[in-house]
Amino acid sequence: MARGRSANGRAVQVEDTKICVVMVGLPARGKSYIAQRAQRYLQWLSIDAKTFNVGNYRRTDAPHPSADFFDISNVEGERRRRAAAEAAIADMLGWFRQGGVIGILDATNSTKERRKWVYDVCSAEGIEVLFVESKCDNEELIMANIRDVKTTSPDYKGQDPEKAAQDFRNRIQMYEKVYKSIDEDGDESHLTYLKILDIGAQVVINRIQDYLQSRVVYYLMNLHIRPRSVWLSRHGESMYNLDGRIGGDADLSPRGHAYARKLPELVRKSVGDDRPLTVWTSTLKRTIQTARFLPSNYNQLQWKALDELDAGTCDGMTYQEIKDAYPEDFVARDEDKYNYRYRGGESYRDVVIRLEPIIMELERSEDILIVTHQAILRCIYAYFMKKDQTRSPWMNVPLHCLIKLTPRAYGTDEERYQADIPAVSTWRGKGSTAKHEDPGPGANI
Repeated sequence: MARGRSANGRAVQVEDTKICVVMVGLPARGKSYIAQRAQRYLQWLSIDAKTFNVGNYRRTDAPHPSADFFDISNVEGERRRRAAAEAAIADMLGWFRQGGVIGILDATNSTKERRKWVYDVCSAEGIEVLFVESKCDNEELIMANIRDVKTTSPDYKGQDPEKAAQDFRNRIQMYEKVYKSIDEDGDESHLTYLKILDIGAQVVINRIQDYLQSRVVYYLMNLHIRPRSVWLSRHGESMYNLDGRIGGDADLSPRGHAYARKLPELVRKSVGDDRPLTVWTSTLKRTIQTARFLPSNYNQLQWKALDELDAGTCDGMTYQEIKDAYPEDFVARDEDKYNYRYRGGESYRDVVIRLEPIIMELERSEDILIVTHQAILRCIYAYFMKKDQTRSPWMNVPLHCLIKLTPRAYGTDEERYQADIPAVSTWRGKGSTAKHEDPGPGANI
């Protein structure tokens, strides 16, 4: 049984739904980027999803092929590429039989014949098929993707970047000889598909069937593949942090105010130029105070959805006070921190649900700086870095540190900028004492 969430956060169960999302398009159109983002989004929502990259299967047999390998007239190359696709689909079908919900087939699937074959194989197993085509003629974006692929793709590992770029351009030309866009009016009009044209300038949707398909499509409609970064920072150290108290709406401590003054310098160092960022904070004083010294040309927005996890009746208490007052709750939260909900408050799962609109807006936007709280950043960081949900609530998110995340086709790059302004630790380990403590290297995100 697949489980999703409606717009108001209520659980939605879809009996026995299985969907194969089939990527379509020429190389350097952001297909792998889209596939990876979709998988992370679905897993973040606790929907079992997995990407099957045909290139990874092909690389076991042909790890560093030249562009000629992809020529349609290369009989041996065509045979090996077909074998890789068959192996990927066989593994995907096996995964579906073990309970998988949404499998993503990441390949060019650039001909009608290949798409029909995938559709027929999946339909015979009772699996819904959703084609997602990224079609783009924007030369600037194509070149940006080529630059990204030549430095991150396993096909070009250890190779000269310029030679890799030229070979990749030649590979694109091989695919252009046979590529056919999904036929909207002819013999593919019965298919369920989403076409993303020129980085989302236009989308075409056809025959979307059910809740889970609509969730995937809605997310991908908001996803753009232009290069950008996201910056994350907790608020500066607060007076509650000094006392070891959770929640509340406390002011910054003197060291927290010092971090607020330091933050513009860290941002300038990280951004590398004078382009303005959009700044998102929560509605709580400590985040607004932290962002107050950022340049005046930075547009600042306050989001209620970025407020800290609601601790309910435990708001304003120390962990020791919680343990003394609610010993059973203290143990229950340690056992399942992601799903545990404070009395009258929230769980991490609840936070993920209310952050979904934030994620959608993030994917629509360009460069964003988010100044918010520990639990919120754990959830956002887990989304970008594909962290396990059960482990993310235990990650250490230190105070007075700026984190830069840059999504790529094959992962997300991370850079950190320390303010060198001391701050207390607000981390507590699983099964440990009821006090904040030094997290040690294993807990760091």
